[in-house]
Amino acid sequence: MRRKGIAAISLLVAPLLFFACDNGGGGGQETTPVETPITSVNPTELLGVRESGYTLERILPGVAFAQMLDFVPIPGFPNDAVVLTKDGNIQRVALDNSYAPQPYGDLSARLIANPGSEEGLLGLAFSPAFATDGRVYVDYIAGNPRRSVLSRFQVVNNLIDMNSERVLLEAPQPFANHNGGQLAFGPDGYLYYGLGDGGGAGDPNDNAQNLWNFLGSILRLDVSGDGYTVPPDNPFVNVAGALPEIFAYGLRNPWRFSFDRVSGELWAGDVGQFTWEEVDRIQSGGNYGWPVVEGFECYRQPNCDRDSFILPRVVYGHDEGCAIIGGSVYRGAILPELQGRYIYGDYCSGRVWAVETEGDSSPVLLANSGRSITSITEAPDGELVFATFDNALFILRKSN
Repeated sequence: MRRKGIAAISLLVAPLLFFACDNGGGGGQETTPVETPITSVNPTELLGVRESGYTLERILPGVAFAQMLDFVPIPGFPNDAVVLTKDGNIQRVALDNSYAPQPYGDLSARLIANPGSEEGLLGLAFSPAFATDGRVYVDYIAGNPRRSVLSRFQVVNNLIDMNSERVLLEAPQPFANHNGGQLAFGPDGYLYYGLGDGGGAGDPNDNAQNLWNFLGSILRLDVSGDGYTVPPDNPFVNVAGALPEIFAYGLRNPWRFSFDRVSGELWAGDVGQFTWEEVDRIQSGGNYGWPVVEGFECYRQPNCDRDSFILPRVVYGHDEGCAIIGGSVYRGAILPELQGRYIYGDYCSGRVWAVETEGDSSPVLLANSGRSITSITEAPDGELVFATFDNALFILRKSN
């Protein structure tokens, strides 16, 4: 995200994407780029998808909380989801409007959520077996010292038991931005956890290319026991100088990511610095290049070696937005022409795009909503729910 309009909002935004260069990077496992470079937006259509033929339509009018950061369906309860806000408030909501929002948890006393920062309650995921084990996982930023905290709680009688916290992992945070925080269970049953590079202009601490810390990475954890263990097939197990929890690295701020419910592939939106926002297909052991590269271009030095990095699936420049919000591969029913396309958006401009997951076709601009989009989540039926800083939730629909 770009600085523009961010200080007043206090999300992942301001810092999320900015900050400038320094010297750099180095290290990491060599990976052959697999993506086809795509940089332009097709002004007409993509396989029958008409440009700007869609809109964001408000849903659940009773859900009107400030600074909503995510909407998360509750497994085993197809009519229920939770909405979380930056300040630590979690509300249970009915997808059919059968009841008014109900308090579900309050982490405000455990975190820091300063205005203008990217701190606060940043992510939440339910155990895949939630209906039987009652486990919920959260990521938040705590202070003294500033750090990311991954914790597990128990839900009892439709409320998070605040006395049940079990801290699973903590990561020092040198700055108040680029904190990541996304949590999601993969089809393999493991918990994936995204952490930004720790903030500062151009990753000044060289975190994202350093496999000996968690920052600038997506972690993969087995949380089926009391704490966590490392899955034995993680890519850096038994690799000298690397933390075995790391699944992929070289990321600036993977604010939101998701798994395609059909293919199982992991897709992420990685917030850029001054120039490029990018969509990445995340692979085991992949190095995505930050801060050596931003998008398809060298960032720190003009003649960097890009061949050791996995390049983005698609990028867009800051003339079209300034903070990518990773979305989902569409698997719903009401927009069949979007089946199998990855849908993503931008926090600053409110634009929403679709791109093919294979081939060299350009993305298409679906909507220019003007909304401050903070997450794009699949509902149980596969439709996409947009959480925003506009005190409202939305769903993607066709325009009249």
